[in-house]
Parts: sequence; C-alpha cells; structure tokens
Amino acid sequence: MQRYVSKRATVGRAYIGLNCIVLGADVIGDDSFIDSHTILGYPMRSKLVKLIQEGRVSYESLDEVSSGCHIGRRCIVRSHSVIYEGVTMSDEVEIGHDTLIREFVSIGCSTRIGSHTVIDGYVEIGEKVSIQTGCYIPPGTVIEDGVFLGPYAVVLNDKYPPSGKLIGAKIRRGAIIGAGAMILPGVVIGEGAVVAAGSLVTRDVEPYNVVKGRPARLSYSREEYEERKKKYINQI
Repeated sequence: MQRYVSKRATVGRAYIGLNCIVLGADVIGDDSFIDSHTILGYPMRSKLVKLIQEGRVSYESLDEVSSGCHIGRRCIVRSHSVIYEGVTMSDEVEIGHDTLIREFVSIGCSTRIGSHTVIDGYVEIGEKVSIQTGCYIPPGTVIEDGVFLGPYAVVLNDKYPPSGKLIGAKIRRGAIIGAGAMILPGVVIGEGAVVAAGSLVTRDVEPYNVVKGRPARLSYSREEYEERKKKYINQI
C-alpha cells in the first residue's frame, strides 16, 4: 500500500508522501508537508483495544473510529512520525523524524519538536516553543510560549509510580531547560527561569532564577545568565 487517506479527511494543498496513513476526519492545511511513512489520526488505546476484542482490526475500522487530528498550514511532519487523534497543531509547526504525539495534545504556532521525542497525550504546548531531540513529556504537562527544552530533557508526572495520581509540571513562558535535565511531578518552572543541563528539579523555580545541580539549587539570576552568554558569544 502506497498510502491510505480517509474519505473523511479534509486535505488542502498539502503534500502527502508515500506509505502515509491518514485516519479519521483529519484536517490538513494548505502548504503542509506530510513526509513518507507517517500516521495521522491514530486512534487512542481504548478504541484500538475494543476493535481487537471485536476481531475487526483493519485500516477501514481504524479509520471509522478515529476522530482525526488537525494539522495547520505550512506544517512539516517528518518521516516515521505518529500523531494520534485529537491532536491540534497550529500553523507552521515542525515535527522531527520518529516522533510520537499521543491524543489530545495542543501545539501553538511556529513550535518545533525534535526527532525521537515522545509527547504522551493531554499536553498543552504554546507558541514558538523549541523541543530538542529525544525529550519526554507526559500527560498533564503545560509548556508556555517561547520555552526551550534541550536534548533528552525529561518531565515526570507521577511522584510514586505507579500511583495513578498524575500531577503535571508547568514550564512558564520563556524558560530554558538544559539538556538531560529532569523535572519532577507538579514542579513549576517560573517565567524566564533557567535549569542547567543535567539538573534534577525537585521543587518550584522562581521566575528569572538560574538553578543547577542534583537536586537543583539557586545559582544566579537570569540577568547574570544573559551577561555570561553575551561574553561567551563575543569570545567566539
């Protein structure tokens, strides 16, 4: 099969590559690029399990039960990515290769999500967010506009796994999370705060503070961070 596109899908002037599967009432905006070997509108687990129990798994049955996803204009979804039903991507969003976005995730305009990232459903992501390679973002997480997440940053939502009591972390506007940092359940990273690479954040971070270490502790201010960055850039 070169591609499967649901009859319920609304596809604008978009490119859909070979071996793509488009399920449910998807909406794909003009000038978007859907690369080869991608799946859009994948049904949530409960629907798939029901189909398996009924013994009627096929592209047609998956298409029938999927509510579809919404892809805005001028979006890029790169190869081997899977986007579940209920996902809403605004305009000019870019998704890397081998990226998984589970159900009911909202993504604001001009956000970029790196390859091999997992966004595990029921997540809110703002505009102009940069999520680098290999990040993990669990249900309940809120990421506001202009946030940067470095490669392999991990956000958690279960303090005593598997407790079933999930508390999402919140990363406020303009915060910077360094590579390999880990943010524990329910933690709030304040507006403009910086978490250094490799840090373990166990408690809230005040706005415009820089924290580092395991556990992370206050190091200096965002103002000093910007001064250090400027000096570093000027030395190059």
